[in-house]
Amino acid sequence: NFLGFGPSSTIEVDFGGAERRTVTIKGDGGSAETLPLFSGVETLAGQVRVTPPPGKKLEHTGVKIELLGQIELMFDRGNFYDFINLVHNLDAPGELSAAKVYPFEFSRVEMQYESYNGVNARLRYLLRVTVARSYSSNLVKDFKFWVRNVSEAPQINNSIKMEVGIEDCLHIEFEYQKSKYHLKDIVVGKIFFLLVRIKIKHMEIEIRRRESTGSGPNTYNESDTIAKYEIMDGAPVRGESIPVRLMLTPYDLTPTYRNISNKFSVKYYLNLVLVDEEERRYFKQQEITLYRRDL
Repeated sequence: NFLGFGPSSTIEVDFGGAERRTVTIKGDGGSAETLPLFSGVETLAGQVRVTPPPGKKLEHTGVKIELLGQIELMFDRGNFYDFINLVHNLDAPGELSAAKVYPFEFSRVEMQYESYNGVNARLRYLLRVTVARSYSSNLVKDFKFWVRNVSEAPQINNSIKMEVGIEDCLHIEFEYQKSKYHLKDIVVGKIFFLLVRIKIKHMEIEIRRRESTGSGPNTYNESDTIAKYEIMDGAPVRGESIPVRLMLTPYDLTPTYRNISNKFSVKYYLNLVLVDEEERRYFKQQEITLYRRDL
């Protein structure tokens, strides 16, 4: 976490040594980024080191560290909504002629929301160190970290049973064993063909993610297909049963997020798609709930 300000002062933050868990996530611009990982209610403690330029003194009007939890929406890019804002003052006004280390501790911080990098919404956590100065601009540096939260398995997990029909042409039933899945789960189900009078070419199941931002009439939905899995190639006949078995592990999924701080939601759907020989598509969508069983 060594970051510099050109030839001037440098600031380092130690999040607590080599034993701290880390996670590699897709950062801005698509590049991989390795960040310290925290969860639930945790104490964030460590050290800040401020080092003046070699042979020079650093005059300042105070040093502080902030712990911030922020949500940014793309239609309001650059404006961050703070749902956590904690501040510790580390040093009174003075001057540094050599490196100085400041211990810090934010005790039992409740981080109820997970970090999230979406299409139109972003939720982030960071430590911000500010060295305030009178006669020149402040030295400010951000040190990001990532939050994931584990949920207990739901006590009630009903199966999903639905019918898809086109009058006198097609009638199918599909059944999934449950409606709530952990992120490393397997979707297991069956599809029954009760009436087939159109020529089905193939059938696939999709996992779709819908990200909603805003509220009321100003809600904006962004949907994308996370996974596409062919479960049948060729024409089914009446009475046929097709098994479904879709592993979730390979895909970049998050838990379902419902109305996070009244700013955004993320929901997941299983979408059954049938394509006939004339490339017409018939589909039926069903929401599922995803949760994180372990880190």
